Amino acid sequence: MIRAIAIVSLVGLLILVLYVPSAHPPEMFIKQLHAEYRTATGFWGDDAALRMLSRAMTTQESARQVTPIPSSKDGVPPNAVNSAVGHEMESVNQRLFNNPYFRSIDALLLLAGFRFAMLLEWLPWLLVFIAAATVDGSLVRLVKSKELLHHDPEMFALYVSMAILISCATVLAFVWPISLHPLIVPCVPLAVGALLALAIQHFHRRT
Repeated sequence: MIRAIAIVSLVGLLILVLYVPSAHPPEMFIKQLHAEYRTATGFWGDDAALRMLSRAMTTQESARQVTPIPSSKDGVPPNAVNSAVGHEMESVNQRLFNNPYFRSIDALLLLAGFRFAMLLEWLPWLLVFIAAATVDGSLVRLVKSKELLHHDPEMFALYVSMAILISCATVLAFVWPISLHPLIVPCVPLAVGALLALAIQHFHRRT
């Protein structure tokens, strides 16, 4: 069950993430980034907002370096081969990769990187809660084992599946040009941490 839900969720997430740039122009992602930057400035302060934006730009640049898709400036220079062939390859490269879809992907990555950087700002406090929830779940499971109580594998599968679905929905929300308040961002790791703690309580080790 868990494996099936994970596969379906990831495939659906991939399809939707590839659909988002085709449904929204790059200007919409940039406009949303400006709005969230102003919100982050009011919530976190100027220094923190600038730090988030810097991390987002670094993430976008790293994504460009590892992606197999060349940018428009990566065309073959005319003096490297025959001039006519070089100009034709550069023209093809411009038509293929300098279009609204790929520009939307760049803007999408920048917006998602900014939201991920915002999540990193919450990380020190979130890690404390997730660690405490994990320890609590492990202790509850240990007590149940000592008392010879039944571990419910169905509940374990339910909680893990819910954590997978919430995680995929979060990734989709990070790339969708909708307004996300800074207080919404930490709620997802808190929910996932609580679900994983509940899953640990019902974990049944096969022997």
